[in-house]
Amino acid sequence: MEKNIEIRFGLAVRRHREKLGISQEAFADVVGIHRTYVSSVERGKVQVSIGIAQQLANALKVPLSRIWRELEQEADRAKVEEDS
Repeated sequence: MEKNIEIRFGLAVRRHREKLGISQEAFADVVGIHRTYVSSVERGKVQVSIGIAQQLANALKVPLSRIWRELEQEADRAKVEEDS
């Protein structure tokens, strides 16, 4: 079963944040949003606006297009596995 875009986006944000080695609280401070909102994003519980998505990507030091590309690649891999 395919995960929805909010869950996949949240997992990507968490993965990149953890690569940076920073806590949700420190990350939230950099982004300028509340820690509980970061938690909700990472768990796929909210639909983020494109502006917030860009702020998250900037704080993660990765282009937003890279995050979208990762999500597309994951979806493509899941589709191939589903078809096999």
